[in-house]
Amino acid sequence: MDKKTVVLFSGIRAEYEQKLAEQFNLIKINPKLGNITEQIQNAVKHAHGMIGAGRYLGEEQLHTAENLEIISTVSVGYDNYDVDYLKSRGIHLAHTPHVLTETTADTAWSLLMSASRRVVELDKWTRAGEWKKTVAAEQFGMDIFGKRLGIIGLGNIGAAIARRGFYGFNMDIAYYGRKEKPEIANQFNAQYLPLDELLSTSDFIVVAVDLNPHTQNLISKAQFDLMQKHAVFVNISRGAVVDEQALYQALLNKQIFAAGLDVFQKEPLTESALFELDNVVVTPHIGSATQATRDAMNKLAYENLVLQLTGKQAKYLVF
Repeated sequence: MDKKTVVLFSGIRAEYEQKLAEQFNLIKINPKLGNITEQIQNAVKHAHGMIGAGRYLGEEQLHTAENLEIISTVSVGYDNYDVDYLKSRGIHLAHTPHVLTETTADTAWSLLMSASRRVVELDKWTRAGEWKKTVAAEQFGMDIFGKRLGIIGLGNIGAAIARRGFYGFNMDIAYYGRKEKPEIANQFNAQYLPLDELLSTSDFIVVAVDLNPHTQNLISKAQFDLMQKHAVFVNISRGAVVDEQALYQALLNKQIFAAGLDVFQKEPLTESALFELDNVVVTPHIGSATQATRDAMNKLAYENLVLQLTGKQAKYLVF
C-alpha cells in the first residue's frame, strides 16, 4: 500500500519527526527556501495530513489540497486556522488540550506575582545600586493573599488558575464567560459576575479565553476605565483579546497598578511602547514553554495525526 503524505509545517521533536518519516511520505516546509505560502501550496497538493504550529492556514494556503484529511496543531488554541474554510472542505482539525493546562496556569501566576510585587522593576533597581536604605512606599507592591481574583474564561486553564488562588492564597474567586459553569465554579466557591462588575470589583484580573469573534478586543478602554487603581491585569490568552494601546494608556496614566503579559497583538515582538513602562512584566508567549509540556504536546499532536490517518479517530478533534 502506498504511504500517505504528511506536511510538517513547523519544527517538532526529532523523535516524532523520525516516526513520521518512517510511516509517511514526509514533506518539510523550510523558511530558508523562500516563500512559505508557495511552499505550502505545492506541498499540500497530494497531502493527506499536516502537523505543526504557528502558521496561518486558510484558503490561500490550502486551496490546492486535493486529499487533505486532517491538520494536527501542536497547540491548544486554533485561532491560526480558518475554521469555516476547513469545515467547508471537510478537513479535520485536532489540537492538544489538557497537557498544557497546569504549566500555563503556572505562567499566569508567575506574571501575577511578579507584577504585583514589582519583581522585574525592583530587580533592575537593586542591580543599579539604588538600594541605599530601607525600601519606602515608592517600592511597595500589592498584597495578594485574601484578595479578589477575577478570571475571564473559566475553562481548563482558568479553573487551574482559580484553584491556585482559592487553595493557595485564600482568594475570593469571581469569573465571567459566555455562560455560567457551576460544576467548575463550585469547587472554588466562585461567583459568576457580569464582565463590568468583575472588572470594577476585582483586585487581580486574569484573561484566559479563546480568541474568537466574541473575544476580539474584549478588553479595551471602556473596560480599563472600570478597573480599580490598584488592579493588576494579566493576559495569558491571546494578544488580540486586548486593545494594547488602551492598556498602554491605562498603565502610563496609573489607572491600574500593573500588568503581566505573555501574549501580544503582534508576535514575535521586538519593539513596543509597553517595553518603556516599569509597571508591566512581559514574557515571549511562554505559557507552555517547559520541556515536559512541549514534549507532551508534540506526542499528542503526533498521535492525533496518526490515529486519524490510519482509520481511527484523533483523541482531540476540534471538528
